[in-house]
This record gives sequence, C-alpha cells and structure tokens, in this order.
Amino acid sequence: MKLSNWIIAETADWIALNKPSDLLSIPDREGKDISLKLLLQQQYKNIFTVHRLDRETSGLIVFAKNETTHKHLSVQFEERKTKKKYCGLVVGSWANKNGTIDAPLAEHFAKNGTMIVHRNGKPSITNYELIENFGIYSFVQFHILTGRMHQIRVHAKHIGHPIVCDTIYGDGNPILLSSFKLKFKLSKYEEEEKPLLKRLALHSHQLQFTDKKGNEINLEAPLSKDIEVTLRQLKKWKLKK
Repeated sequence: MKLSNWIIAETADWIALNKPSDLLSIPDREGKDISLKLLLQQQYKNIFTVHRLDRETSGLIVFAKNETTHKHLSVQFEERKTKKKYCGLVVGSWANKNGTIDAPLAEHFAKNGTMIVHRNGKPSITNYELIENFGIYSFVQFHILTGRMHQIRVHAKHIGHPIVCDTIYGDGNPILLSSFKLKFKLSKYEEEEKPLLKRLALHSHQLQFTDKKGNEINLEAPLSKDIEVTLRQLKKWKLKK
C-alpha cells in the first residue's frame, strides 16, 4: 500500500487522501485490521483524526498533523461549517432531479452498528441531485448537512433506492455486465463472470473547509476505477436502448 498514490493535497498542517474502499479510516475496537490512520502514523510523527468514512466508502478524507489544526478543523465539522459531497450509484430509477431527505436517524435497537429512521432519532438532512438516470440504476450526488453514521446509506434506503452493493441496507448484489448488456458472452478464458462493481458504490467526492489562515480549501477526489468503468458501461447501454 503506497500512501503517495492516495494523496490529494498536503500542507504542514493537514493531509487529504483518496481512501480506497475496504480500508478502515481509523482502528476499530478489535484493532486487528490495518487502517489509514495507522499507515499515516508509520510515516508521519503526529496524525489526528478529524472525521471518518465507512470502511466500504471510498474517497476524500482529511487528517490533521498537529493539535491546533485538529481543533480548528474538528470545530468546523461539529458546527457543520464544512461542505461534504458524495456521489453514488443507487438501485432503481431516481425520479426527482433534486431535493432533500429530512429523516431523523437513531441506532438500531437490536443490530449494533447500524442505523434506522426513527421519529425520536437525531435530526438528519441530506440534499441530493440526480446526475444521470440509467433506469435500472441512477447516479446521484449527495450533500450531507449533518454527519450521522451511515446517513446517506440509510436515507437512500428510506426512499426506496439503496446504494448499490450495500450489504447492510440493500441486497448487497454486485453489478454484472450480463445483467444489462445485450448478447453478453463470457470470455473463453473465464469460468465465471467477474462483477463490474462488487463493493459499496459510495464515494466521498468533494470537501470544502477553511484553513487556519482563513483560506477556503476546496478538494476533490477522482472516482475509483471500478465506479468509472461501471458508469462507462451503463452510458453505452443507455445509448443503445
């Protein structure tokens, strides 16, 4: 794992990276699996957690390099002064061009580590904008105004369009080219079809915050290759419909 391949931007105060899917942001309670923070600590003297991404979510994440910056950035996240935008593939045809999902979230009463929409939950607001509708799937941008655990995933499920490959809030099914490409034929060198996408199709795409000098910082993490390839195939299929 080469950290240099994931760095989006870096200063003396903070570092921003494009986290791969299936990598923990910070160590979990068991401490068995590697995390991005541990990898950073092996290379940098001090690393401080500002926010985190789900293990399955790829994309933009920022860590502070000193206590002053850690406090400065953490306050912005806590006071909702940052702007965080995600993009993701969801199951089904997303009807509205844009709108807001305003549904309070609470921890599941029986399933630890999961969330549900509940009237007594904490206020949770997600704005969305439809980027492209493919019919069987839709590509959507999400702007979260609150930072609840699994917020986008639960809100997407709540309105009937779970994130693709979500094993907790969706069916977890991968995207196969054969599921939508006409006259699909398996290569003679393959015994079974390899999925185009087999992990949570959610990506932390853009982040805006203010540094200690008052400068507005705007960062963007390119889509991962598996999502890009899937979108390209869906566009081709849509044109041939």
